[in-house]
Amino acid sequence: MDIQIATLCDFAADYNGKMVINGTFDTLAGQKFPLVHPSCVLAMRLCITPEDTGNHKFTVNIIDPDGNSLDDKMPIEADMPIELPANVPFMTRNLILNLQGLQFPEDGIYYVDISVDEELVSRVPLRIVEMNEDGTPAE
Repeated sequence: MDIQIATLCDFAADYNGKMVINGTFDTLAGQKFPLVHPSCVLAMRLCITPEDTGNHKFTVNIIDPDGNSLDDKMPIEADMPIELPANVPFMTRNLILNLQGLQFPEDGIYYVDISVDEELVSRVPLRIVEMNEDGTPAE
């Protein structure tokens, strides 16, 4: 299984197998902590081959700079059974995970870890920056 796309963004949608991504980002900035991001999306595109056939566990975990889960809603886990039709060399699937009200307690580098069967397959970095009132980074 190959993750072709994994990104945080403002909006994503699947239109007949085509992924539409709007407003991809890797940094959030704010003056007050905890920094609350009201709504974003983790957009992923998977390429699946016959070798991936079987039952799998798919996990998304947002971790803080110390490696701890962001909150008690993490990790997000789902069963992912895979079966390809005969004579199909590969399939792609778009996964869109809406994330609401993420709270970051302090600045630093956070990660969105994506695992299949407890093996990390993709890590998306997210930088949280504290800003001064004048718009400059706090020191």
